[in-house]
Amino acid sequence: MNKRIDLHMHSLFSDGELLPSELARRAAVLNHETIAITDHIDSSNISSLSKLAGALDDINENWDINVVPGAEITHVPIEIIDSLAIKAREFGAKIIVVHGETLSEPVIPGTNLAAVQSENVDILAHPGLITHEEAEIAKDNNIFLEISARAGHSLSNGHVAKVACDVGADLVIDTDAHAPNDLITFEKAKLIGLGAGLSEKQADKALIDNPIKILKKRDII
Repeated sequence: MNKRIDLHMHSLFSDGELLPSELARRAAVLNHETIAITDHIDSSNISSLSKLAGALDDINENWDINVVPGAEITHVPIEIIDSLAIKAREFGAKIIVVHGETLSEPVIPGTNLAAVQSENVDILAHPGLITHEEAEIAKDNNIFLEISARAGHSLSNGHVAKVACDVGADLVIDTDAHAPNDLITFEKAKLIGLGAGLSEKQADKALIDNPIKILKKRDII
């Protein structure tokens, strides 16, 4: 069975249902090698990132799973995305996700562009009807575009996959998990990639090679 890496999950430190340890335990049972807990942040709660460190140290020192602290910059003025990403890293976030222009929420237009222009961002989550120009910039800045397993956010997966493949931008497949039943196996994640129009080789790259590239880029592994 293939090991799973998922770099977009939420705990009850934002709008998830589980403690970090509960999330890690459930992920470990589903054969996850690494997860990132990327709770929603804006300027009001960014300092809460520092609270995650102790719990993750407990997990990483005692269990056979790597849990990475992260953050998802969510529904903020586009002008502060880059500075907020820098500040989040100062509070301990190692993976920075930006909440992209999903079709299921009223995200501020221009969020995708601001995110891919920031070299401090790692993943543009569920980017909706991302343009070829935005995907090209993401490629140039080594920012990964997300195929989402989450209901609503997944509506544009086919479009995101096609645009990314057209320009050669890198993809990842994440759950954006908020609840226990949101976590999925490697095999299920691969089916989601294939359903978005990826080939077997492209789906494997999005599930294996690309998450590892992110972790290496941030000196996590």
